[in-house]
Amino acid sequence: MHTFPLLRYGLLLVLMASPALARDEAEKLTIRTLKVPAHPGQEAPSIYVSWQVVTALRFEKEVDPEKTKFLAWEGRFETPLVGGKKVVLEPLRDLDDGEALPLLVTLVDGTEFTFLVKPKRREDWGWIDYQVNVFKDHDSYNAILSSLYDSLNRERKLSEENERFKKEENSVDHAYATLLANGQVKKTPFRRAKFWRSKNEDMDMIVEVFSGPGKAAAVIHLTNTYYGEPWKFDGAYLTRDFTSYTARPFALRMDRPVIVPGQSGKIAVVVDKSAFETEGGQFADLALQIFRGDGLLQVAVAMDHTLIRQ
Repeated sequence: MHTFPLLRYGLLLVLMASPALARDEAEKLTIRTLKVPAHPGQEAPSIYVSWQVVTALRFEKEVDPEKTKFLAWEGRFETPLVGGKKVVLEPLRDLDDGEALPLLVTLVDGTEFTFLVKPKRREDWGWIDYQVNVFKDHDSYNAILSSLYDSLNRERKLSEENERFKKEENSVDHAYATLLANGQVKKTPFRRAKFWRSKNEDMDMIVEVFSGPGKAAAVIHLTNTYYGEPWKFDGAYLTRDFTSYTARPFALRMDRPVIVPGQSGKIAVVVDKSAFETEGGQFADLALQIFRGDGLLQVAVAMDHTLIRQ
């Protein structure tokens, strides 16, 4: 695990991801409806959890605390909190890939549920369960209402995403990012201001930071030298303090979201002057974070407000 300190001229690289630098998962915390199988012989439904996130299971009837427990959980979870119709799970650490811990929940009327508690899925659609509303009676009023809210939520998110994609298609910043990702720097107004190159046992990296009129940009070149699993892009964030509370907008383009061993890829980001502005009219430096497929930080680049040319 290698990290480089923040350099005087504003470039920070993290080459090997660290659990301490795990991505803020707030945008993937999910409330969902779970209708349990009608037949006991079917596979137990899954619950997805993550360290530092509390997951609540909500049932139609009160839960029996004496008959609700993990069947194997030593060192992985706090003792489940049971109260009324809820069971609260709190991991002591992130579960390893492939772990699936059986959880038995028994209601006061004797109804039993078995769940498999697993780590967040690594696929692009992966999530962490924040609250799961569990129903055995699929046709009950509350089950139908909960499913309706789920559908409306999904529809709203898809609508917002489609609207964002439409805006991006016509965005000047996204056009610049596309040119940078394609290696056509000369067709943009940017001038390279900083350059950093490094390598370790599984990734060769080059980071270029650009200055522009009213804008700044960065291009991250990644070469996967690890002859194992492919490297996958999981997300990018631009913030003042490495938290989602100060997230700022930016344009991003990449030539490939998955980099197989021996292959190279580029990620280009363009940041408008307005992203650096604070509420008081001053300018603040920003940090660009790129996360890999397991949700950990791959690289961070300091974007200094002095990159903006007037």
